[in-house]
Amino acid sequence: MAIPESFIQELLNRVDIIDVIDASVPLRKAGANYSACCPFHNEKTPSFTVSPTKQFYHCFGCGAHGTALGFLIEYQGVGFVDAVHELAKRVGMIVPQEVRSEQAVAAQKAAVGMIEALQLATDYYRGELKKSEKAIAYLKGRGLSGEIAARFQIGYAPPGWQNLTEVLPDYQSETLTLAGLAISNDAGRRYDRFRDRIMFPIHDQKGQVIGFGGRVLGGEGDDAGPKYLNSPETPLFQKGNELYGLYMARRAIREAGRVVVVEGYMDVVALAQYGIAYAVAALGTATTPVHITKLMRQTDDIIFCFDGDAAGRKAAWRAAMNSLPALTDGLRLGFLFLPSEHDPDSYVREFGTDAFERALAGALPLSQYLVEKLGEDNDLQSQESRVRFLNEAEPILKQIQAPRLGLLLRKRVAELVGISLDELENSLGLRQTAARRPSGPQRVNRRPLTLERHLIHMLLIKPQLAAGLEMKLVSGKTPECDVLRRLLELAAASPNLSSQALLQALQGEIAEALRTELSSELMIVDDTLDLEHEFAGALLQLQSTWEKQVSTAAELLLLAQEKGLQALTPEQRVLLQGSRWGHGKRKE
Repeated sequence: MAIPESFIQELLNRVDIIDVIDASVPLRKAGANYSACCPFHNEKTPSFTVSPTKQFYHCFGCGAHGTALGFLIEYQGVGFVDAVHELAKRVGMIVPQEVRSEQAVAAQKAAVGMIEALQLATDYYRGELKKSEKAIAYLKGRGLSGEIAARFQIGYAPPGWQNLTEVLPDYQSETLTLAGLAISNDAGRRYDRFRDRIMFPIHDQKGQVIGFGGRVLGGEGDDAGPKYLNSPETPLFQKGNELYGLYMARRAIREAGRVVVVEGYMDVVALAQYGIAYAVAALGTATTPVHITKLMRQTDDIIFCFDGDAAGRKAAWRAAMNSLPALTDGLRLGFLFLPSEHDPDSYVREFGTDAFERALAGALPLSQYLVEKLGEDNDLQSQESRVRFLNEAEPILKQIQAPRLGLLLRKRVAELVGISLDELENSLGLRQTAARRPSGPQRVNRRPLTLERHLIHMLLIKPQLAAGLEMKLVSGKTPECDVLRRLLELAAASPNLSSQALLQALQGEIAEALRTELSSELMIVDDTLDLEHEFAGALLQLQSTWEKQVSTAAELLLLAQEKGLQALTPEQRVLLQGSRWGHGKRKE
């Protein structure tokens, strides 16, 4: 069962966002609006604004924005359904349900089954930890208290091949394989994925367990397997999207005004033991732009803390490179390299909390780190070495979209190689690209008009049309889809806004170049068209595309349940893993 979109809109119309937010974050009247210091990042001057007329909040510091429903989900960390029920209770509304297709219901049940199985496994592992003297001794030897182990729900998977038969009612169910708890060998025999390991549950933003990290108790060996073993990619868990410890660390991150990204589970837990509760870890993969974007929702100060050995420095460089597309001028990235004989766990245990935080304060800023890294083994004393330096800097400079940071870094690179900024930009083609950029109307004439772009144009001219478009239909991840979703939110809050008022509301929330393009494109849109008729036709196309995506993903999930993941092609597995039935955070 699903909550009808029409009810959600009616609920948002009845709820007063001022009352909702003021209950958690005291607001002060500021002209026509209300303001406060933003609860989503650390600041001293209020930049968090709530509009009683638009029923919308926006932070001009970190960019957080949304409706009353979105605030509850972000601030309290509750799920979408729970947030809807809480708001409905405030205004005395009863939440209705609508019947979905059999395939969608089956997919939802499969997702719920995986979540239930993972939670049962979590409870089992926690119970087994209390019974295992060697597991308890290991954790105590690492300096962890029972309180910290309980906070992170740490457990222990005992030796044995089919221990989970004790707690999972149907051990042969394909749900266990989909959830990453069990493995089947070539002979068809099923066995537990995790054995004789300390178990670290991985939580999503709602606090649900979506996977595990398992660590051997001793060193690596032929029988022990890898030191760390993560859950595989599943419909619920993708390593490139999740960060270990983020769910528990959100409040501490906001209070500290920064987050520390480390390499391992034990680093996160050990730092929390010593009062540094604002640490998270990537899950056996390099830090991705998705990770950076998630952290930017919590703070504008991110510090990567890696071991000082070759592996740690390699991981830091990958993190820096993957961060470039997500950079903004308000974001501070720092890099801290510990002595080669230490990781964050051992460092904080030997030197203490104050010493670790002093080390964090001395982290290298991203710009300095990039320049120093590029200058390694390059004395810039010859023309050839300067050319090599420029060649290595070029792809980095071209990825940085943050205007001020990009400008200052280009200036620094130009100084180091002994050329002017103009010469550098001309050499790399940066200014030539900008000079050749055509004006808005010319771009429209050459650009094939996408369905999303067409819908954006019509909503900007007549926002009342948004009442006919359900948010769930806009499922893409392109900038245009982001704009379309944002326009739907604005139109729902205030359907009588003018085109220019809507464009103004988008300022600071989308790329300025895209906002300028949309403004220019409106000048040549024929607003004498029958917009209702045009919009209805575009809506039918969008509905058809969405239904095909839902149907395909549901069929793949059912096929995987019946015949196993091996029955799917690699492309089908990617599509299935990209779907989050009943799990992903729903945007307002």
